[in-house]
Amino acid sequence: MALDLEEQEQVDALKAWWKEHGNKVIVAVTVFVLAVAGWRGWEAYQSKQTGEAAALFDVLRKELASNDPKKIRDVAGQLIDKFPRTVYATDAAMIAAKVNFEAGDAKSAKAQYQWVIEHAKQPQSKDLAHLRLAVVLLDEKNYADALKQLEGAHDAAFAPLFNDLKGDVYALQGKSKEARGAYQAALEKLPKDSPFKNYVQIKLDALGEQG
Repeated sequence: MALDLEEQEQVDALKAWWKEHGNKVIVAVTVFVLAVAGWRGWEAYQSKQTGEAAALFDVLRKELASNDPKKIRDVAGQLIDKFPRTVYATDAAMIAAKVNFEAGDAKSAKAQYQWVIEHAKQPQSKDLAHLRLAVVLLDEKNYADALKQLEGAHDAAFAPLFNDLKGDVYALQGKSKEARGAYQAALEKLPKDSPFKNYVQIKLDALGEQG
């Protein structure tokens, strides 16, 4: 069917516009399609990674029951190496660090706690790693570095633990005034019915008795 003059002008205008902008439209659509496909591919990859990490973490939990430090460290190492972006890797590093510390391998324990601090996505995991690393350093009598682990920002829920541990460091350094202040800060942040409160109070009272 023949087009009238107005329709022909519209067709010609559309052809001219497409000739000028067609390539841009094709590129934009292609980029969008690839982005959607890429995102879906990434989601599938992440899901597969999480599933495999979860299965390996189950193996780690079974090894914990065996109480074999070497097997625990080996499985934890696999999780950290193969699935470092997952929460399972963070938990595995924390477990391995604890096992290493209890086995007398402070060097490995410190490295694993540091890994959590640098790689964990959960702020609470980082806070807990700072606390546990401070304990290892305190055990080594490295008081200055232990305090550094306790000085940074942390979740308010961890404030009593951070302050209590600061008190321990100061007390072992013979700094009674600073220790007293840290223990009092811990007590102020603890709920009234917390069983941990009595433990902190005993340490605070002991400082008083020592003058």
